[in-house]
Amino acid sequence: MNPRATWLALLMLSGLIALVAGGILMIPRWLYPPLSATELSGVSDPRTRIELQQAQSSLANDARSALLQGGVGLLVVLGAAATWRQVHVSREGQITERFTRAVDQLGSQNVDVRIGGIYALERIAKNSSADRNSIQFLLGAFVRNHAPWLVGSPDVPQHPTARVDDQLPWMRVRAPDIQAAAGVLGRRPPSRDDQVIYLSRVDLRSVSLRGARMTGAQFRYANLARAVLAGAKLDRTDLTAADLRQAFIEDADLSDATLRRAHLQRANLRGANLSGADLRGADLSDTVLEGTVLTGARADAATTWPADLDPATRQARGIIENP
Repeated sequence: MNPRATWLALLMLSGLIALVAGGILMIPRWLYPPLSATELSGVSDPRTRIELQQAQSSLANDARSALLQGGVGLLVVLGAAATWRQVHVSREGQITERFTRAVDQLGSQNVDVRIGGIYALERIAKNSSADRNSIQFLLGAFVRNHAPWLVGSPDVPQHPTARVDDQLPWMRVRAPDIQAAAGVLGRRPPSRDDQVIYLSRVDLRSVSLRGARMTGAQFRYANLARAVLAGAKLDRTDLTAADLRQAFIEDADLSDATLRRAHLQRANLRGANLSGADLRGADLSDTVLEGTVLTGARADAATTWPADLDPATRQARGIIENP
């Protein structure tokens, strides 16, 4: 709070205290004024006059006591409100400071410092719902900038690559900061106004997102070869032309996902839910589909199926095929 605002608050509080004090002194006298000589002229008994004056004074004192208690209560409430406001302002300042420090850490040349900044942002997102969307956007941009898969750009690998690199280290070893950022995005708290996670054209080979919540995310042309996505919530995700070869996607939810022209050769989709998924033009050669829910999944003549999934079996499993 700036000095001018503090000065104004103190001035208003002083004025309020003066107003309350004046009210406590004047209102009882206005409600129960002392009996005048004219009012007491009809009372001949001196004792009765004294009793009437004392009763009037007692009423005024009772009213004054009630007003005093109310004024004290009001001041207590105002003090508590002011304290709460000060605590809130202090907390907001601390969050802003932590946010700024974490962002600075993301730009460090030291990978350990970057990881610390990523987890600091996750902690802030849990404590401050107002910052969650900003942190999600920031971490998404971090992954896109530090692990790009620039499909269609010159001097970059073809998409998909000629073969899957089985010797490529897991993401947690090869790029632990990218693994940390992707993991935090997959652990975002549920919200009624979830923002879309944009991770299109990124290199997430061998990333581990087991059980991640990525509903509605954008993974267009992303390289997710050998990724671990078991049990992940990938419903309504856009995986158009994504490389998912040899990915472990067991028991994942891919309902209503877009997998058009996706590369799923030798992927493990055992027990996954692909109901309503768009598989037109997808390559599922040697894909494990045991127990996979395919009801309402859409395919076409360009969809490549495992050898054991003949047309009759596909029809029995509820796949909708269009020419």
